[in-house]
Amino acid sequence: MKAAAFSEFGGPEVLKAMDLPTPEAGEGQVRVRVRAAGVQPYDVAIRQGWVPPGVPEELPRVPGNEFAGVVDQVGSGVTAVSPGDEVLGFNLLNSYAEYVVVPEENVTAKPATMPWEVAGGFTAGTQTAHIALRQLGVGEGDTVLVHAAAGSVGTAAVQLARLWGATVIGTAREENHDYLRSLGAIPVTYGEGLLERVRALAPGGVDMVLDGAGGDALDVSLRLVKGDRIITLVDHARAEELGVQLVRGVRLASRLAELADLHAKGELVFHVRRTYPLDRAADAHREVEAGHGRGKVVLVVD
Repeated sequence: MKAAAFSEFGGPEVLKAMDLPTPEAGEGQVRVRVRAAGVQPYDVAIRQGWVPPGVPEELPRVPGNEFAGVVDQVGSGVTAVSPGDEVLGFNLLNSYAEYVVVPEENVTAKPATMPWEVAGGFTAGTQTAHIALRQLGVGEGDTVLVHAAAGSVGTAAVQLARLWGATVIGTAREENHDYLRSLGAIPVTYGEGLLERVRALAPGGVDMVLDGAGGDALDVSLRLVKGDRIITLVDHARAEELGVQLVRGVRLASRLAELADLHAKGELVFHVRRTYPLDRAADAHREVEAGHGRGKVVLVVD
């Protein structure tokens, strides 16, 4: 099969098109012919040398932990999924490829109305947002500050928090403010004076913060709420020192099905800003590393 993989750690240029053995579905597993796969900072960290716990260290390694496609093979014991089913799902690695094998419980049905490129990049951002907001206890009447609100996690977090009855203030560059308003957020610009701007928009105070930016944005957040009311998605190195939370919890097909249903109903918009073919995965990584983009970057697999 064709895949985008790397044989050494490094910059985007180490990610190359390769021919690799096609995997086979084992007991309790399904094989999916991938149509699209999301690209995210997690994949960049993998390429740069981070090895998730429990992952074998051999190379070459295929990044990608979210995908959408068509089931083409099922292993023994699989009962809920059949060849020909259109699914979206998740895995630690191996999604930048024509085929990926995952446990049956890692996939759920793709809504017929969901485009392939949306389905391929849908899993990580929406589930991360859902897990983080539930962990913070976001609910009716809360005021939530979301940093990097125009990104894929931020986009989902804004909409979910609004659906659950919260007021959302979202930080983003000026060109993304109309986009945030369309999602139901009150936009605010990064940079000097952010603390005063947020306080002016939330005279009653901010209840919790979802930080997708780190750095100065996280420092400002700590002047608005206590650390245990903040989850950072990016500033892992400082989280413990500052008393800030990291996301806890695991992705679930049942949660993914719930979120996909919201998309099908038009209650959860998911924006894909650009697609790349599999053999341009390095360019996709360059765009993700540049940061501040609206929505998701997705690889399309022919």
